[in-house]
Amino acid sequence: MKKYFVLIISILLLSLSIKAEERPITFDRLPVQARAFINNHYIVSEVMSVLKDESLIRPDYKVYIAHGVSIEFDYNGSLEKITSRETPIPSDVIPTQIKDYVARHYPDATFVEYEVDDKHYEVKLSNRVELSFNRRFHVIEVDY
Repeated sequence: MKKYFVLIISILLLSLSIKAEERPITFDRLPVQARAFINNHYIVSEVMSVLKDESLIRPDYKVYIAHGVSIEFDYNGSLEKITSRETPIPSDVIPTQIKDYVARHYPDATFVEYEVDDKHYEVKLSNRVELSFNRRFHVIEVDY
């Protein structure tokens, strides 16, 4: 009986999380930290759309900016990921240790994707190399 109860609760929680949906919001509805990030690194007038992903626990935000830039923020506005197809990611977004490593080992490459979470950093370079760093900025994976 206990197993069935746990199974039913699990299915209900899964179905609720699947129903999460993105909906457009205005720029001023972003968390303060996300707005500040965009104001510091991009031109606000080039923001094309802002989406709020309503999830079961906490919402996420996606911001699409002109020139193929997409930025993802967590519920409180902390940066999670930047992808830029046409222009390099602003260098002051990337931690200095990662920039230094890339400058030494891949001097002609630019950053086209940057992702950060609780455990590591990931970058994708214009030469298609993907690098993962731990929180102490030691390289933990290189993918060519």
